Amino acid sequence: MELGLNGQVVVVAGAANGIGRAIAQEFAAEGAHIALLDRDPAVENLAEQWAGQYPGDLRAVVVDVTDYAGLGQAARQIEQDLGPVAHVVFAVGIGSGQTGFPFWNVDPERWEPVLRVNLLGAVYMIYAFTPPMIERRFGSVLFLGSVAGQIGSQTDPPYSASKAALINFAQGAAKDLAAYDIRVNTLNPGMVDTQLNRTIWAAICRNLPADQRPDYESWAAEKLKRMVPLNRWQEPEDIAAMAVFLASVRAKNITGQTINVDGGFVMHS
Repeated sequence: MELGLNGQVVVVAGAANGIGRAIAQEFAAEGAHIALLDRDPAVENLAEQWAGQYPGDLRAVVVDVTDYAGLGQAARQIEQDLGPVAHVVFAVGIGSGQTGFPFWNVDPERWEPVLRVNLLGAVYMIYAFTPPMIERRFGSVLFLGSVAGQIGSQTDPPYSASKAALINFAQGAAKDLAAYDIRVNTLNPGMVDTQLNRTIWAAICRNLPADQRPDYESWAAEKLKRMVPLNRWQEPEDIAAMAVFLASVRAKNITGQTINVDGGFVMHS
């Protein structure tokens, strides 16, 4: 399927690891020029590792999404180095490191950092990168949400609330930017075996007596069976495939949508 992404400039925030890395790699395979953003300096090693493997150019930028001034500087440098930005992907997310059940098990001071990264980081990204896109009247923005933002998850209330707010912001931004032919969508992973998922397991275990703590594999297998109808992990590559499609000409009439790649975790009847 021709996706029409060859030679276009794509910015992926959270590109050093996990789903963000898979998304960046999928865009690179389509021939796009990729700006790899992350606060983890390992993103520079990734750019060196991928150099020459893909037809497009690669640039690594070490920047924190909560640093608005830094993002603005990054946006200007990327346009200078790679050309006009066509697509922006926000694939960043952190948890509180604590478990709810009920919500007051999470210390109140744990909320602010989660909201700042997961919500304000996305807001800062769209503020920093979309003005030139508006002038050119072309492009797309994709926020990585979570099924937790749709179901009122008790597991990590700050994380769940931040992703719910992100979904709502994306819908409003999609209405604002539609007049400029810029599409905005949210992509929600389900059960993905990433470090964040292991952090949730570790937080749950801390609240259990030592003799009742399940190993990660047993805990994950039980959760999959209970909550995912397809009874299998969603892979980062599954999320990446949908991310690339949503940026492509094949998705030119998709905006303001919340799309789940979750094995049936969330269904609406």
